[in-house]
Amino acid sequence: MSRSPADEFDEITFTLVSDPDDDVTSKGGKLFAKGKLFARLDGSLLAVQLPAGRAHELVSRGVAGVSENAGPGAGTWVRVSDASTWAELASEAHQFVGEPAVGSDS
Repeated sequence: MSRSPADEFDEITFTLVSDPDDDVTSKGGKLFAKGKLFARLDGSLLAVQLPAGRAHELVSRGVAGVSENAGPGAGTWVRVSDASTWAELASEAHQFVGEPAVGSDS
């Protein structure tokens, strides 16, 4: 029996919130890194914020579609249906959004 999108997202949420760097929070089906939204469940799809180049690569390969309901931030929001890629893409989005801007950490 396959798992529901909500179950898949819950597992990713548990993993990221439990990470020792302690910078991920969850609220209402959304994941935040240091207060910045980076992933959310969008119906049965995962929406993530990624660097524009990475997002365009995923779209061009047919792995993701551009999210019409883009959230805030400097990256591009994409939606992904294949749950087997969700954990990896959520982790990428976490790293992208959670990193300080160049020069801001010195």
